[in-house]
Amino acid sequence: MEYCLFTEPQQGATYDDQLAFAQAGERLGFDAFFRSDHYLHMGAGDPLPGPTDAWTTLAGLARETSRIRLGTLVSSVTYRQPGILAIQVAQVDAMSGGRVELGLGTGWFEREHRAYGIPFPAKRFDLLEEQLAIVAGLWRTPVEETFSFSGRHYELTDAPPLPRPVQERIPLIVGGAGPRRTPELAARFATEFNIGFRPEHEIAERFAGVRAACERIGRDPGTLKLSVALPTLAAASAPELDRRAANIGRTVDQLRGDTDIVGSRDEIIAKVERIAALGADRLYLQLMDLQDVDQVEYLGQDVLPHLPR
Repeated sequence: MEYCLFTEPQQGATYDDQLAFAQAGERLGFDAFFRSDHYLHMGAGDPLPGPTDAWTTLAGLARETSRIRLGTLVSSVTYRQPGILAIQVAQVDAMSGGRVELGLGTGWFEREHRAYGIPFPAKRFDLLEEQLAIVAGLWRTPVEETFSFSGRHYELTDAPPLPRPVQERIPLIVGGAGPRRTPELAARFATEFNIGFRPEHEIAERFAGVRAACERIGRDPGTLKLSVALPTLAAASAPELDRRAANIGRTVDQLRGDTDIVGSRDEIIAKVERIAALGADRLYLQLMDLQDVDQVEYLGQDVLPHLPR
């Protein structure tokens, strides 16, 4: 199993907050630092300091870390033209020495699009399919050739496949709970399928669905990494757990259940072992308070060494 820090900076975090998380994660042995790709605060609460752009942030982190992998979970197809996205990601991959991963999805937060004047078409799966084909196509085109694409939404003519990523294949993550198109796209294009914020029985169902989608197209399901993203609240004591829950506007009772990761070391170990038994290869620990680096320290020092690998 791989273990990743997963953050939501639109809820109130500076670049320096994210840098502190990423550097702590690297020092403590986490495998990756991922962030959402959003521009608008969600729900009640203080929106300051305002948004940070995902790929600008990751470019900075690429130069200020040395080992930890970096990525988005997930970038929305509505934000960027796919040719430009391929260039951005390849450049950050080079800046990081080959540590970048791209999660790509349809987008869902309509109010965010309206706030910033970003078009939000009602149907977006076709956009996702074409963007996956374009970014993957550009990255695998030999340097002496060009890449062209003609679809309903995008057309590229003789695009040079430059800059070149450092990685031979930049990992592409596709995720979601949709029962048909999402697993089909993951089977065709992705190196990783992710399911987030679902109870364990639903995780098992979605894993089975994407494995079946791989088999239908003749792909070995074992070549597709399976991952889970879950909200996480961790502390060594009940009072500390209560304090951390209050800091994100919740109570521990609201967070406990059959979905989130909540509690002290032994509770977290038991939950993670169940997730691993479902077939997960990677776990994203979603931490909502980006000023609480101590929570990363607790997870890294007291919990991570005891989790299944």
